[in-house]
Amino acid sequence: MNFLRTLLVALLFCGSLFAQDKKITYAQFDVTLAFTGNPKRGNVDQHTNIKEPWLIPDGLGTKFGYGLHYKKWVALGIHSGLNWDWSNKLVVAPVFANFRFSPKIGEETRITLQLGVGKAIALGRSNLSGDYQKISLGLQNGDDILLFIDLNHFAIPINNQRDAGNISLGISLISF
Repeated sequence: MNFLRTLLVALLFCGSLFAQDKKITYAQFDVTLAFTGNPKRGNVDQHTNIKEPWLIPDGLGTKFGYGLHYKKWVALGIHSGLNWDWSNKLVVAPVFANFRFSPKIGEETRITLQLGVGKAIALGRSNLSGDYQKISLGLQNGDDILLFIDLNHFAIPINNQRDAGNISLGISLISF
């Protein structure tokens, strides 16, 4: 609860700092496809004579966030969504603070680094919850479409493991 209070105070403080801009809010919608290492990687299928790939699909995710930004360069928001981890048969609902840094690297292109920290709740698993961390790196075009790679970590004890997580490829639509 203290985490949410601190986040709300930080958002209000940032809003008063950035009040000179016309629109200081943003909304972001992400869709991701998670991958995991293939335990059969490198093996040749005897029927097709094709090598097994290094990575295989292992989940889907979607997130939505809302927050404050300063000239698209720096942003702070609160995000939530769903991550479906197929191999662990786990659906996680993270709620996290998202810090975004997006400097321009071209006339219409930005490189975007996002860091997220918060809580994750496993749906359908009684009261199973834990910490959530995310780091994302991507390229954003002039239409505010972002292609990114995402590393998610859920500190939720599942299947005799201390935690779970995934590597995802995704696309974001951002409205400034």
